[in-house]
Amino acid sequence: MDTYTLTIAISVLLFIAIGNYSGRKVHSAEDYYVAGRRAPTLLILGTLVASVFSTAIFLGEAGFTYDGQLGAYLLLPGIAVTGYIYGALFFGTFLRRSRAPTVADYFGHRFDSRRVQQAAGATIVLGLGGYLLVVTQGAALLLSDLTALSYPAAVLVAWASYTLFTLYGGSRGVIITDTLMFLLFTGATVLFVFFLVDDFGGVPRAVEALARQEDKPGLAAWHGIIGEGTPWPTAIDFFIWFLIIDLSWSIVYAVSPWQSSRHLMARDEHVVLRASIYACFAVIFMQYLIYGAGGLINLANPAIEPAETVMLWAAQHLVPEFLGALLLAGIVAAALSSASTFLSLVGFSVSNDLGARDQIAGLGTTRLVMCAVALVVLGLSLFVPANIFWIMIFIGTVFASSWGPVAFMSVWSKRITARAATWGLVVGLLANVVPAAFDYAGVIALPSYADPALLGVAASFLAIVVVSRRGTPGAKEVAYRERLHETPAVDRDWRKTRVTLLAPALLVVYGACMPVLLLKFYVLPYQLGSGSLGAGGGINWSEAEPWFAFGPALLFIPLGTLAAVVIRRRYAPSVPV
Repeated sequence: MDTYTLTIAISVLLFIAIGNYSGRKVHSAEDYYVAGRRAPTLLILGTLVASVFSTAIFLGEAGFTYDGQLGAYLLLPGIAVTGYIYGALFFGTFLRRSRAPTVADYFGHRFDSRRVQQAAGATIVLGLGGYLLVVTQGAALLLSDLTALSYPAAVLVAWASYTLFTLYGGSRGVIITDTLMFLLFTGATVLFVFFLVDDFGGVPRAVEALARQEDKPGLAAWHGIIGEGTPWPTAIDFFIWFLIIDLSWSIVYAVSPWQSSRHLMARDEHVVLRASIYACFAVIFMQYLIYGAGGLINLANPAIEPAETVMLWAAQHLVPEFLGALLLAGIVAAALSSASTFLSLVGFSVSNDLGARDQIAGLGTTRLVMCAVALVVLGLSLFVPANIFWIMIFIGTVFASSWGPVAFMSVWSKRITARAATWGLVVGLLANVVPAAFDYAGVIALPSYADPALLGVAASFLAIVVVSRRGTPGAKEVAYRERLHETPAVDRDWRKTRVTLLAPALLVVYGACMPVLLLKFYVLPYQLGSGSLGAGGGINWSEAEPWFAFGPALLFIPLGTLAAVVIRRRYAPSVPV
């Protein structure tokens, strides 16, 4: 057994053991569904990040920056991660306040409608069920490439790796293993990138070299490689595409079930806010590392095929063997962490949200349903061909379209009705999936400004507005919403609030410091390498790159200020102590 296989095997067995050990403390349905609502900041932070990271970022997005979009992904501001902040402020804390066992259950009680709960549960089963299949097959392909396992054997190993502890430990097992997996792939990535950058002579020298290389001209520019042979004829087309995709994913981070459901497990609302803002930092940090590494690998080999394997190739060729093995174990962990989250959410929805009975399922029943769901996924993983089409149709932007308007309006709209919420969920889903399917099949060609996610959000909102005009919310709906806006007395605490206010303060500091770092370590070396420096060897402000460096300031200083104001007003006692 080689070092790579041994390291992956040890890490997977460790996660299974810890996840199953944590299951010994599961004594009730509430423990199984929401980890007893006792999770501290670190566990919520770990599961937020781990559940959104999978092989997609380590393989797909790293390959994307390797192929040509390095500069774009490093210079353009991280709009997507802002969803963590406004999602926690304006939805996540209210969801925690509801004390529902699932997010779909929250919708059902908020609108006093089993039909709304069933519609939300159906989107979870369809969307996350499809994505669970993709993640399982992706992990299996990864294991079969890295080890001597055949593909069917790798499917079984991947499936068993996350099913064993998810089935027994439920959400408690998931959030503990998620956090450990988060620490593993974060630590491995930091060490990997540090070694890689050092080998290339440091960040400025590496960026300068990328700007000079001729194999992929435009790789380090703010718009990346555009024009003939790419989906973006001009820089404006790319910019529009980027904005829509990032805005869609910001809604995903804010309200999607595999993110917002983590808030239901938090010890209190301060944990929701702290973990969400720190998750924003963690995802930004990891994105810089992974996207940067994907681009830097061009300096060693600009002709890796397929591009999605660049991190695997670098782990096996550019760093010491043990470090490469650690990174590969981290990538496998990222896949398993997402899979365990998706399995738990699909299992919870099948057992609790789809049926006609308006009562939380018992622990034994839920475990049996979870087992049945897992077996269905195993069968499909073995017999359905792996296909990127599933990702395109069922990935997170479906939840931006289907859940985004309904989630926020459930808290902030006095006029939305149960019938409107149902139609918003269904119409948002269809208005995203149908155009995406036709576009993928080549039946239509959607322009950048008509992305399916944007069409779905607009259609969902329009459906809610139109249907709500034909009815009024019932008395139970009104009363439930009013209770949501009552801040729990236990959270109106100055000591808790002071600690929580540190998180938005760090957002402001990040927004102020990041432009300086980008100008010094990216823009200046880029202009030196591309020969576009200004007079006297300074930054050329007539180029676009220096101005995009100020994106973090424009985003995170106002967001940090807004978060601080909302937190102080909502949670500080009327009389300081």
